[in-house]
Order: sequence, then structure tokens, then C-alpha cells
Amino acid sequence: MHRRPSTTGLLAAATLGVYVLVVVGATASLAEAATACGGWPGCTGTLASPGVAVALGHRAAAAVVGLLLSGTAVLAWPDLDRRARAALGVAVVLYPVQAALGAMVAVGADYAALHLPLAMAIFAATVLSLSWHLEAETGTDDAPASAPRRERPLEESPLEEPPLGEPAPPSSLDGLERVTATARAYVELMKPRLMWLLCLVAGAGMALAGTPSVRVVLATLGGGVLAIGAAGTFNHVLERDVDRRMARTADRPVATRAVPVGNALAFGGLLTVAALAAFLSVNVLVAALGLAAIAFYSVVYTLVLKPNTVQNTVLGGAAGALPALIGYAAVAGTPGVPGLALAGVVFLWTPAHFYNLALAYREDYERGGVPMLPVVRGETTTRKHVLLYLGATLLAASSLTALSGLGWLYAAVTVAVGAVFLLAVVRLHRERTDAAALRAFHASNAYLGLLLVAVVLDALAV
Repeated sequence: MHRRPSTTGLLAAATLGVYVLVVVGATASLAEAATACGGWPGCTGTLASPGVAVALGHRAAAAVVGLLLSGTAVLAWPDLDRRARAALGVAVVLYPVQAALGAMVAVGADYAALHLPLAMAIFAATVLSLSWHLEAETGTDDAPASAPRRERPLEESPLEEPPLGEPAPPSSLDGLERVTATARAYVELMKPRLMWLLCLVAGAGMALAGTPSVRVVLATLGGGVLAIGAAGTFNHVLERDVDRRMARTADRPVATRAVPVGNALAFGGLLTVAALAAFLSVNVLVAALGLAAIAFYSVVYTLVLKPNTVQNTVLGGAAGALPALIGYAAVAGTPGVPGLALAGVVFLWTPAHFYNLALAYREDYERGGVPMLPVVRGETTTRKHVLLYLGATLLAASSLTALSGLGWLYAAVTVAVGAVFLLAVVRLHRERTDAAALRAFHASNAYLGLLLVAVVLDALAV
């Protein structure tokens, strides 16, 4: 017996189909293809022309996606609630308008400025429909009654050393073993796991701005490593009392007193000075942005946002976005529109990425007194926000295509890895387990990492 496709599967397929059209429509190659084609629905040019082939392929894909969207509306409608129906209805109504605009652009009418934004609006509507359907289908009444209580009094100095429940690690090691353990502790202070991705963000920013010299690359990335290390070290110091209450972080060097607070502060200060020296060898703007990144993560995020607002992850995304501006400014001397667009991708990606970890470690964050979204608003709301921020990230990634002139390699990668990320998030909604949250977390890492590699390769190939 033939089984009807699931509503979730239909909505996800329609969402991905629309996204393919958004990304392809954002590429400069398609604009050139429309010019080469010079007509609608057919072309005045010859099929031997690559531009004509691209234009006709895009129109054929648009027809297939239109049928998919219409079929989804017909088959899924009975299973959707009022909100999901409204969003899907908006997408279905706007789609023929979008097709008509595309036809007018193809014959020479000046509506190109409306074509891409309208396609983005259709994609946003399908994401909302999928999100609201999953919320209704898989949501549970899991929101806590109140936010977690801060265990540390507000008047307590963050540099004051509270008593430990366990003794400090033994210092009786001798010789090479002790040196190795100490070196390992100082390396851990620098949060090395963050370095590869943030340096890749800066590298992508440099590639978007042009072809940098070896000296600029080494100084910018070297300064970035030192800046990340400095911010991570200060974060270890200022959060050591919270770290001790959380199983995931209880073994961090300052929390266990493997590194004394004074030594850690001195180490962070030394890293800051070294980072600024490296950045200043590039230009003053890079140094200013680097100092802002250290201060924002160390002070604004750690002391102000993280312990006091449920929006800590969203606002804290600025720390991860700044390396994009640093990289672009290192080559161009200004932040630049493409640099800002890349920073926007990273900023919106951060909640879609980190909320998965917060779901997997919800009890740990609650024990630490940190008002993460799943602790304050519950897991259902958090899962919905993961999907919504993923949709926003995908739109920002398509905007980067239009604003930077990236080509088909980047377009193919953002569609492919975006699809993997989306499917992981849909599975998270359906399974609602820590394992599913961690899978979505790793999928988010893979998404941004591969996207940034595609930016570098595509930008340098242009």
C-alpha cells in the first residue's frame, strides 16, 4: 500500500527547493544568463551558449519547485495548524508573483531589485510553516516555571576565590611530567578548540577582500590565535565559580586551581599585548577590532550577558562575528559590505549552533545558574529557535552570494551543507534527545566550516 509522504518531509523538501532557487538567483552568473537569454519563457539565444543553458535550467527548476510547493500545500494542509497554514499560504500566493517578476526581468523590465527579496520572503514563509508545524507536532509542556536563581551574590567580586568542594590538584609532580601538565593547563586556558573555526572566519574575510600578502595572513591569523587565547583565559578566570558547578566544565584549569588566578590574569594580559602587537603590524583598525573582540567576549558576554539575560547566546554572537570584520579590514582597510555580510552569517549562525549544545547540557546549565534558553523557556521553544535561526542563517548566506560576487562553488556548498544542517534539526525535533542535539551541534560546525572553506576557494578563484 502506497504511503503518503509525511507533512514534515513535504515542508522540508519545499523549503529546500525554494532555497535552491534563492541561492541560484543570488549568483551573478544567473544575472548574466538572463541577459544572454533575452526572452521568456524561451530564449532568443542559442542552446550552445552557457548563459542560455543556465537561464533555461533555472526556469525549469522554478517550475518543479512551484509544483512541489503547490503539492505540499494540497497534501499537508489538513495536518497544519492555523499559523503553519497561514505561512504556507503566503508562500503559495507569493510564488506566482515571483515568477511573473522573473519573467518581466527576463524581457528587460527593471524589477531585478524586487526579485531576490521576494524569493527570500517565500523561503522565510516556508521556514515559518515548517517551524510552527514541528512545534505543534513535537512540542511538549517543558518550560520551567521560572529562570534559574543566581547562586553567586551580585556584590561578590568575580576575582574573589570561593572555597572548593575538592582539594586543588596535587602539585607533587616532578620534572618533565609537571612541566607537561602545566603547559597543557595553559594551552587549555586559551580554548584551542575555538581557534580553527574563528581563524577560518578571519581567513574568509581576508579572501573576500582580495588576495592578501603572506605577511598580512600570518600577522592577522597569528594575532587572532593570541586574541582568542586571551579572551578564553579571561573567561576561565571570570567564570571559574560557575565552571565548578557544571559537570562539563568542572575540570577547567582555573576552576581546579591547576593555574592560580593571578597567573592566569598575567597570562591573559601577555596574550592581549602580543595580539595587539600583531594586529598593529597590519593596521590600526584591525588592532581596534581585535581589542573590541577580546573585551566583548571577556567582559560584555561573560560578566553582563551570559549570567543576566536569556538572549546571551544571540547577543554574544557578535564575538564570533568580529573575526570576519578583522579579516576583511586586514586586506581592505575598512570593514566593507562583504565583510559585514559574512559577519552577519556568523552572528545568525551562533544561536542555531549553540542552542543545540544548550539543549544537550540543559541540566548542567541549570545547575550552574546560567539562564540559557532551554532552562528559561524550555526545550520546545529552543528547538523552534534553532530552526528559525537556521533559516535566517541560510538567508544571510544567500545574501553574501549577492553582495560578494561568489560563484557556483559557494552556491553548491551552501545548498548541500545547509540541507544536511536542516535535516539534522528536523531530526532533533522528531527525536528530542541529547544525542540528536549533539548531532545537530556537529552538523552546525560542519556547515560553517565547509561554507567558509568554499568562500575562500571561490573568492580566490574569481
